[in-house]
Amino acid sequence: MREPVAKPKRFYREAKAEAGLDGHVLMLDGRPARTPAKNPLALPTRALGEAVAAEWAAQGETIDPSSMPLTRFANSAIDGVARDMAAVRAELARYAGSDLVMYRADAPEGLVRAQAEAWDPVLDWARESLGARFVLSEGVTFVAQPETSLARVSAALEGETSPFRLAALHVMTTLSGSVLLALMHEAGAISAEAAWRAAHVDEFFQEILWGLDAEAAERRSRREAEFLAASRILALSTE
Repeated sequence: MREPVAKPKRFYREAKAEAGLDGHVLMLDGRPARTPAKNPLALPTRALGEAVAAEWAAQGETIDPSSMPLTRFANSAIDGVARDMAAVRAELARYAGSDLVMYRADAPEGLVRAQAEAWDPVLDWARESLGARFVLSEGVTFVAQPETSLARVSAALEGETSPFRLAALHVMTTLSGSVLLALMHEAGAISAEAAWRAAHVDEFFQEILWGLDAEAAERRSRREAEFLAASRILALSTE
């Protein structure tokens, strides 16, 4: 059994965000905080800066990284996504070629209906808002999507110039298996909670039939917390 990792001791008394040339910088006892890669921990908006500072201020005698999801997102955006945003956009765009909402069950009838109720509105939104039409498939058989539709999704992602928002979209997409759900949420056309339920309609249907698997439900709960944190990053990164 692996030994638990010791949490670092709190080494500061005060945490707050201060406006600077790089944005709203996290200050710990008056000194600028830095990311793991030694970049300034600077946030793009005051709201996000204050929210990150609140995570640091809420720590007790030790620092618990698991209780600081916004800080983890900020580190990822600054140290990772900002370094190669084109690669992140390209990775997200590839999801459109095999997006979750395009692959449907052919039975049982209840699952077919549940998927249609959850996913048809996503395809309707993509058609109306992105001008992108997609082809459905039954089962796991791959179906090629129209190049024009894939290009429309890529164009929507090209319009995202914030590494923080792009990091949030990346997390929401990888956790849900659907870049369309992530973009739909970013556009304000579906709530984060509804998007999460839509992405897991198959699991919820199986639980109705066979009962709750406590271990699987716990894993899903942890992933949902990350999904909702990504949604909060989207909201707080907008002036």
